[in-house]
Amino acid sequence: MPRAIWNGTISFGLVNVPIGLYSAVEEKQIRFHQMTKSGHRIRQKRVDEKTGREVDYDALVKGYEKARGRVVLVEPEELEAAAPEQTRTIEIEDFVELADIDPIYYNTTYYVAPRAGAGADKAYVLLRDAMRKSGRAAIGRFVMRTKQYLAVIRAKDELLMLETLYFADEIRDPKQLDIPKRVNLGARELQIATQLIDSLTTEWDPKRYTDTYRAAVQKVIDRKAKGETITVEEPKEKGEVLDLVQALQASLDARTKGAKGRRTAKRTRRKAS
Repeated sequence: MPRAIWNGTISFGLVNVPIGLYSAVEEKQIRFHQMTKSGHRIRQKRVDEKTGREVDYDALVKGYEKARGRVVLVEPEELEAAAPEQTRTIEIEDFVELADIDPIYYNTTYYVAPRAGAGADKAYVLLRDAMRKSGRAAIGRFVMRTKQYLAVIRAKDELLMLETLYFADEIRDPKQLDIPKRVNLGARELQIATQLIDSLTTEWDPKRYTDTYRAAVQKVIDRKAKGETITVEEPKEKGEVLDLVQALQASLDARTKGAKGRRTAKRTRRKAS
């Protein structure tokens, strides 16, 4: 059984659902250590800037610089006093249509499970099935690691899932970007671009996409481990697009030709079998 990263309660009117949050994703990346050129590992230490002595983690507290040179020290227990009722409760404030939430607000996904030994199964299933029947998602707030999160809870199959959301004031205003409002597009350009989109359209299948860069980096590491010399090739520069219609048409033709080739190969395999 995985370990919950947060334990608390979902408050649904007068119904309380004891739950635990579990990480739904596992970010896979190749992690490097900082090393010297001679291959020695670099270690970072917590050092008191006044005395130069190393400080144990247990001796650390949080500090907020209220003014230049004036720091306010705050203990963890004092932070919990800011809003003790929010530290372990996700109170559902609203129900909304999930499609109404712009994806830009999504941050991190968690699985929500009834807390073991808390007798939460019936309340959990009640909330899950009621949300699934209504087709709506729940909005609430909670505190985790001294930060308040806005969250959306949704029912997916037999599971409740929670996504933390960015608050509205955390979303940057795109008006500061120089985005063209209108340009003169020809009907032919728009037609071919639409056809190209149609030719690339398929059903969403996340298994179709893999991290090719991570695989390439791992290949470099494996080759280096064998003592091979890695030569860096200069990337080929793409030519400047002089004619947009010509570029679109070439892209569409290449896509159509590739699709015909795949269909021919598929028919050949069927005949062979």
